[in-house]
Amino acid sequence: MRALLALAALAFAATAAAETPYKAPRNAFGQPDLEGVWTNASLTSLERGPQFRTLTITEAQAQQAEALRARMMAAQNRPSDPAAGAPAAGDDPGGYNSFWVDPGTRMGRIAGEVRTSWLVEPADGKLPYTPAGWKLYQDTLTQVRNTFDGPEARPLGERCILGFGSTAGPPMMNVLYNNHYQIQQSNDAVVIVVEMNHDARVIRLADRRRLPAAEPEWMGKSLGRWEGDTLVVETTGFNPGESLRPYFGASLFLSPDAKVTERFTRIARDQILYRFEVDDPKVYRQVWKAEMPLNVAKGPVYEYACHEGNYSLPGILAGARKAESEGRKPDAVELSE
Repeated sequence: MRALLALAALAFAATAAAETPYKAPRNAFGQPDLEGVWTNASLTSLERGPQFRTLTITEAQAQQAEALRARMMAAQNRPSDPAAGAPAAGDDPGGYNSFWVDPGTRMGRIAGEVRTSWLVEPADGKLPYTPAGWKLYQDTLTQVRNTFDGPEARPLGERCILGFGSTAGPPMMNVLYNNHYQIQQSNDAVVIVVEMNHDARVIRLADRRRLPAAEPEWMGKSLGRWEGDTLVVETTGFNPGESLRPYFGASLFLSPDAKVTERFTRIARDQILYRFEVDDPKVYRQVWKAEMPLNVAKGPVYEYACHEGNYSLPGILAGARKAESEGRKPDAVELSE
């Protein structure tokens, strides 16, 4: 009888523990501890792909998608045929092979659910551009792809100012590689060091009335506050030069007047729930909302050297000058579709 009672007590304790919400540890300032190195590398992206119809899928479906991606990467990793010879004149050999990329190997999982997009509103998992916003995005993208007058006209990733896409944020999005973020806390600030391009985003924890005027800044001007165990960050004052955030099929466009609200909640020892919403009526017909996991990462964030010793940008401009000298129009750079 005593053994049965002991087993029942253990079962009750296990059930109670499972139902008890995770409580983040506190740092020396009494704040929820978010410090560490985190990653948002994932096969899930901001918008839902056409192969998915719902926000969540089963674990079996996720494993099937992950296995398909693994086979594709393995095929790309096969050694080149030494007898194939050089590519034909005019053929693009590509900028990277798969050795250099690290987008992740698994779909995103939040509280045990497999997500097909980070977007949760709108329900269709698509960015809700207005017709004018979509035209603004497309016109800006076309201009950047086809302008070679000087380095100032090229996108920020080429110029090593911010990472491509919206990796620097806010909102902070996963891209092709270098998806690590190191969070550091003090009593009156939180700093997020972005692996690409070695950006340090400073979030002040202060009364808004004591902040200087919100002059445009790279990554905007961020003000944070604690709401229970959640760090809430509001960002405005974006530099117009970062409105276009091109990244293949997952590009973003935010006007300088956009407001991004982020929420960081540590929901497990090895995961932060990162939720964000974008309010930008000049571009979108509604506020759109998303959420993604930031998973604990092993090891430090290594230096991202960017274009030190890299000749891509001078090569792009030199190629344009060569084309012009021959009476040709420079080829558009494929930033995004």
